[in-house]
Amino acid sequence: MGGSSPFKDQSNSHRSASSSFWRYLTYTVYAILPIALFRLYFYPLPLPWSPTDRLPLSDHILVAPSLSSPPPAEKAGGDATAEAPPLLLPPPAPLCDYTNGKWVHDKADPLYNETTCGTIKDGQNCIAHGRPDLEYLYWRWEPHQCHLPRFQPIEFLQLLRNKNVAFVGDSIARNQLESLICMLSTVSEPTLVYTNGEDNKFRKWHFAGHNMTISVYWSPFLVKGVEKSSSGPDHNELHLDTVDERWAADLGSLDVVVLSFGHWFLNPAVYFEGGSALGCHYCPGLNHTEIGFYDVLGKALRTTLKALITRTRASGRATDAFVTTFSPSHFEGDWDRFGACPKTKPYQEGEKLLEGMNAEMRKIEVEEVEAAKADAREFSGFRLEALDVSKLSLMRPDGHPGPYMNPFPFADGVKDRVQNDCVHWCLPGPVDTWNGILLEVIKRWNGGETTE
Repeated sequence: MGGSSPFKDQSNSHRSASSSFWRYLTYTVYAILPIALFRLYFYPLPLPWSPTDRLPLSDHILVAPSLSSPPPAEKAGGDATAEAPPLLLPPPAPLCDYTNGKWVHDKADPLYNETTCGTIKDGQNCIAHGRPDLEYLYWRWEPHQCHLPRFQPIEFLQLLRNKNVAFVGDSIARNQLESLICMLSTVSEPTLVYTNGEDNKFRKWHFAGHNMTISVYWSPFLVKGVEKSSSGPDHNELHLDTVDERWAADLGSLDVVVLSFGHWFLNPAVYFEGGSALGCHYCPGLNHTEIGFYDVLGKALRTTLKALITRTRASGRATDAFVTTFSPSHFEGDWDRFGACPKTKPYQEGEKLLEGMNAEMRKIEVEEVEAAKADAREFSGFRLEALDVSKLSLMRPDGHPGPYMNPFPFADGVKDRVQNDCVHWCLPGPVDTWNGILLEVIKRWNGGETTE
């Protein structure tokens, strides 16, 4: 029979179809395999969960569109509605913990000295008063897990351009303020535009080049108080539920507020709340219940931070606030004895512990700051941080004026009885570091780098 067999034609047809199928399948596998590998690389399949599983920093992973993929319309044969695969960015560096660290020797000179800064209070001008040992000037604070850069005055001025900054509190607040003024003065000369009160307790400076003002408000309790005097009671009077309006009245015009207090709570005082006396601290002869000052300190700070939050919200003006934690004193024996604070070097780590009253004062301040941050969590116009300087200050017994709170105290020879200041800090000195940390937190809040 002539012609081809229909069965042979069908067999050839099947072989042809089979060959085409396998070629198609091979091409399909080659096409799909890279896509599958890409998918598994960026989106790995979940594994069974176990109680020990952790996703560190998972809430810090940022997702952004790929910057290298062409627009959908440019992809040959592509779907114009298809999205480019996400680009996973590395998590940000952890925030620097400036609380714990050590003092290391540093050869760099301080930014200023007694001749370049005219704002140093007489009692903290240790070099001009003849302090012979100058090694206390050559130490820097090194946090354990990050780096604290040297203070950059121009950065501070640029970040706070057109802002009003206020330091509120006792003489430690003034000590910190004068340190900052001295460091900023190395790049921009301030103008004293306001002064009032005994011992210049209320002052304001203006940095014209950046239209920034820095003020100091004397308010040793932060809340309303009556300070003891020769003509008044031999104790302080504190109203724990009423903020001190001498500074709080200006809250609507302040952008940055730095609070610092604590030492005045060690003095005899009667405490009031709701117009009635709660009790007192060390007030023999008065008909009041003796109570400790720890709870009182917490109540005063709670009232202060509540006023900050409430008035900031009402004014509509964003405010950044800091609480500088309690800085320990370093008296060794009587305050008027020779050698009351004789150290000339920092403590080594572990040589001196933050404990007792110093630790409790710091703890109360940090806890009140954290509670206020929680209360203001939904309010975007208010930022608050504890400037935790207690430990780094504890480790600097060498940084106080001591007898050099007065000019040349031993010009006529060493005396057994001499006034000593083991509370405040020489300028320049360790307190400059507080403002270095202040700058780093402000930089962090404004998106700047704070770690290296």
